[in-house]
Amino acid sequence: MVQSAIQTRHHQAFPTLLPEEIERVRRFGELRHFSAGEHLARVGEHAEGLMFLLSGAVDVFQSHGGERSLIVTHETGGFMGELAQLGGRPALVDAIAREPTDVIVIPTPRLPTLLIAEAELGERIMRALILRRVGLIETGAGGPIIVGSSDNRDVLRLEGFLSRNGHPHLRLDPESDPCGKVLIEKFKVSPEELPIVVCPRGDMLRNPTETELARCVGLISPLDPNQVHDVAVIGAGPAGLATAVYAASEGLSVLVLDCRAFGGQAGASARIENYMGFPTGISGMALMARAYNQAMKFGAEIVIPCDTKSLEPDNAGCGAFVLRLGEDQRVKARTVVIASGARYRRLDVPNLDEFEMSSVHYWASPLEGNLCAEQEVALVGAGNSAGQAVVYLASRAKKVWLLARGGSLEASMSQYLVDRIRNLSNVEILLNTEVTALDGADGRLESIRWRRAGGPEETHAIHHLFLFIGADPNTDWLKDSGVELDGKGFVLTGSGLCDSAGKLLETSRTGIFAIGDVRAGSVKRVAASVGEGAQVVAALHAYLARQAEPTVAARA
Repeated sequence: MVQSAIQTRHHQAFPTLLPEEIERVRRFGELRHFSAGEHLARVGEHAEGLMFLLSGAVDVFQSHGGERSLIVTHETGGFMGELAQLGGRPALVDAIAREPTDVIVIPTPRLPTLLIAEAELGERIMRALILRRVGLIETGAGGPIIVGSSDNRDVLRLEGFLSRNGHPHLRLDPESDPCGKVLIEKFKVSPEELPIVVCPRGDMLRNPTETELARCVGLISPLDPNQVHDVAVIGAGPAGLATAVYAASEGLSVLVLDCRAFGGQAGASARIENYMGFPTGISGMALMARAYNQAMKFGAEIVIPCDTKSLEPDNAGCGAFVLRLGEDQRVKARTVVIASGARYRRLDVPNLDEFEMSSVHYWASPLEGNLCAEQEVALVGAGNSAGQAVVYLASRAKKVWLLARGGSLEASMSQYLVDRIRNLSNVEILLNTEVTALDGADGRLESIRWRRAGGPEETHAIHHLFLFIGADPNTDWLKDSGVELDGKGFVLTGSGLCDSAGKLLETSRTGIFAIGDVRAGSVKRVAASVGEGAQVVAALHAYLARQAEPTVAARA
């Protein structure tokens, strides 16, 4: 049996602090007493923050589809909580005082101060919070239950959303799992209404949108339209998260908005091997999850999913920009960083949308890998992302057909990936090849037709197709914003503007910056995006300082 992260690293997941360490924590919180049997946290309800035990004992339970099991018993020197408390989100576990218990409660708004002020202790606490979340994800404890078959396109959509946002969940197939059948009978659900989602507090949703699901599990809550942030970052990919980490660590109030998940396209990479500092490679999700947690540690507010609709000046004249969001929400910020990245390009075949999510995929994660295990799959693309996906899929699939429209992989793919792919016995490379048609029914792909240059059309019985054919800039929301774009829709900055005055990352509108893949002329690499995310923070400080100068002069 494979052991969970909590089992293999129990001492790191549940450290016991020394009395002198508890004393160092005391100044950040407040004392609370809980009677025997009283809840310190309930699944689906907001907990007050991290709780450090001065005396007594607390049992922490996880739930699996209605069944509860003990994770750990905290005693004096232990602390109760996980990443949900760092982000001010609902608890994923039940915590009950076994006996009269005294604790120091560190409220969520004060947690960044503790983690930063007490560097060594903060590192141990942060590691424990991350490992506890990993353990919950591995078991699916504390999250929603998705009822539906594994190949249902909406099940894949919802599972993908939760997985890419690091949120635990369970999936029950009503055809094979008795608990799934019970839930369908309980809520009187007809087959065409599947999937359903049962949230931790008992609410049931019929095939919800990502936003509906996120609200039900407590990932998002209403934003304050009157609060003015120092910087609003649009996009939580490598560039946006880097901005959040560096800006928040330097004391700026940071709001990050993303319409789907943190990590962007980098988060969907099966393995990144050319990012400095990781000689053995790292999955895109693991790298981006670290950045996400780091931004949260420094106090950045991250809202996902949240669709940004438009950008406009504040007509009230408070010196801030206004971002119009979905569901008629709006937020204000003194500066805006556009890091909205790009949208995946779609294959030009008539019925593509019939198979998207169920049989046509734009990333290769373990979720998709499980779907196509021991099957033949096809992948279209010739860039680094395509190469990384081929290597990953080759470890799961019976055979991978790599279809490249050009005449060479070396022209667009790193040599180390080309060499690795050519040495994989279950990968067949077809150059100068284009997909001509997709055949299937009821959202399930049955075969793919393609044609090699000068050859006849071929038909292959393949049920899963992966598309890595590039991306277009995600800038539709900037229409009528006054931010200049180039002919392809990328944001012009610095040298791309006639009056740039050497401001490399600033757009045509003062106070608005663009970084990462969405910026015209950017280098499409994770490291380059992270570098621009760090670099733009200096420009933010300079702009905010200039804006404050008249106020300072007036006071003088």
